[in-house]
Amino acid sequence: MKYYWGLIFLIFTGVTQLSAQSTVKMSAVKGNDYGVAYSLPKTSVTVSVKYTMTTRKAGQFYQYAERYLSISNPITENSTIYSIDNVDAVTQGVVDKDKSYLVEFRSNTTAPFVTLTKDGLICAVNSDYTFPKEEAAGTAPVPPGFTSDPRSFLSEEILRAGSTAKQAELIAKQIYRLRESRNNILTGEADNMPPDGNAYKLVMTQLEEQEKALTAMFIGTEAVETGSKTFTIVPDKKDIENRVIFRFSSKLGIVDPNDLSGAPVYFTLKNKDPRVEQILTPKEEKELEKKFSAGIIYNIPNKAALQVSYNGKDYVRKECDIVQYGIQDVLVPKMFDNNKMPVKVIFYPDMGAIRQIIQ
Repeated sequence: MKYYWGLIFLIFTGVTQLSAQSTVKMSAVKGNDYGVAYSLPKTSVTVSVKYTMTTRKAGQFYQYAERYLSISNPITENSTIYSIDNVDAVTQGVVDKDKSYLVEFRSNTTAPFVTLTKDGLICAVNSDYTFPKEEAAGTAPVPPGFTSDPRSFLSEEILRAGSTAKQAELIAKQIYRLRESRNNILTGEADNMPPDGNAYKLVMTQLEEQEKALTAMFIGTEAVETGSKTFTIVPDKKDIENRVIFRFSSKLGIVDPNDLSGAPVYFTLKNKDPRVEQILTPKEEKELEKKFSAGIIYNIPNKAALQVSYNGKDYVRKECDIVQYGIQDVLVPKMFDNNKMPVKVIFYPDMGAIRQIIQ
């Protein structure tokens, strides 16, 4: 029965996002001098913004809407309005080009191997690694905008009318006739009723389409579209205080950070437990260098407070793990010398941190 040796669990909460990807297995054999190269990640933060764009267009006869159709609030001018629906932030590991290492195993170790991502990030030692399956993000379909050309439903009399007011009057009468025809079919009083259910649906759909198209010439149209955009921040060891990552305008939508037409969207990231920088003696520096010259180096991230705000509202306020705010340590080579019960080490690939050590 296997037992857990020096079991290590780093409790990571918040927003780490694992990318579904395949892995490669690198064996430490004589051909590569029993060494395997690997990399550690640093943390990036991706802020995603979902927004809605509403386009409103005034109808050609909006000034006659109340007179002929008793509509008191038609759209009277063209406009485009943007609004933020949601802001989210997730952390993700990216390869740190300054943190690439070579781990060397002893030649008498039983077939050691290291599992890496295709980018070279360490996933496991002496064990396979399977990334969790990502759930497909469901997106609600946006109802299609109204596309029928109302002029295609106008009679010759309407098109030849000598004034705008006369056209509006004739179109209004046509709308009332359409409504009357639909009501007659609904009540079964029409002279020519549709012969079957399919014909009924077709006729009613056409009547409704024509009425909507003609009514839009008075009340106007409104089209709604949704969109999204992402911004990636790669922090260093310093806190980030109210950095403007973009601006948002109700008239223009997402604009650049230096475009004052929009209100700023602030990004804040603070180390929750900053470490005091230790001053080492030359002897201590030499010992530390020797310690990290062999074995497997891994990350110990630190907790951070993440906040994204706009117009005084916190859209994101959570805790996450940031590699750059933490430290590094090393697994000594002698851990892997037991041929009878080889040690297995499982990592969090997006952080380069140890998830589990098993023997």
